[in-house]
Amino acid sequence: MAQYAIDQTTVSEAVRGGGLLVVAQWEAKEGQADKVAEILGRFLPEAQREPGAALFLISRARDNPAQFLFYELFRDEAAFKAHQDSAHFATYIAGQALPLLERRERTQYTLL
Repeated sequence: MAQYAIDQTTVSEAVRGGGLLVVAQWEAKEGQADKVAEILGRFLPEAQREPGAALFLISRARDNPAQFLFYELFRDEAAFKAHQDSAHFATYIAGQALPLLERRERTQYTLL
């Protein structure tokens, strides 16, 4: 999960147009954290290539490697819906990662 910027876009460029910010927190079930990280490593490049994704970051907690934090900025609601309807979301997130989670929380924000 080493790539952070999408097409070399800076954070200030990504947030300039506003959009829908989604912050998600995951916690993997005991013994599943490395498998979740491996799935996310395959998912992230696909998500970053979505035309409606301005910024897509996934991180893993240093003090608890079972915890993951997503910071996703979408152009608008339609782009977020397209993300959730994508083949890579269905394969990696819904199909593989979600069953390995103990907890999943998501909050949507509007940029100021």
